[in-house]
Amino acid sequence: MSGQNIVTPDAESLLASAKAAQKDGKLPPVHLWDPPFCGDLDMEIRRDGTWFYNGTPIGRAPLVRLFSSILKLEDGKYFLVTPVEKVGIRVEDAPFVAVDFEVAGTGAAQVVTFSTHVGDTVIAGPENPIRVVRDDTGEPSPYIMVRAGMEALIDRKSFYRLVDLGEAHREDGTDWFGVWSGGSFFRIIPVAELEL
Repeated sequence: MSGQNIVTPDAESLLASAKAAQKDGKLPPVHLWDPPFCGDLDMEIRRDGTWFYNGTPIGRAPLVRLFSSILKLEDGKYFLVTPVEKVGIRVEDAPFVAVDFEVAGTGAAQVVTFSTHVGDTVIAGPENPIRVVRDDTGEPSPYIMVRAGMEALIDRKSFYRLVDLGEAHREDGTDWFGVWSGGSFFRIIPVAELEL
């Protein structure tokens, strides 16, 4: 789609509706929309945040941002929705990628504000928790809740920076290494595993 036009009528109408729904730079109220399902669109969001349409990367950032503004999660599946239609898309991992963050304060008063590759900013805290999932090899995949049940995968460089902010804190009888933000402590790894 980099340089080519979208030819699928569903994609064209989705784009037109997304543009029409943009008001004052705010996200459209997709949580209020419950249109009929119109089938699946050959669109996928890869783990690195790249959007693909018909097997081709979407190279235009404004187009990706527009599509991301009408993204909705329902029953574990992702859809692009407008007031009149809903189409399914594939998401390899999380639909967003947190590519940077800013820090204010220290310790329990610290506030970490993340930015995503599609322009969302979100403060980690009770409403937008950080969670770390480790695979069978122990490799961590860190996430931050962004909006409406949808998360961003925290990119590697940002995660390393986040770990630099970490400290030990005892919760539920276990010493955890983690990070504070918005008055909440987010666990990364048990301290005992750090010492191995």
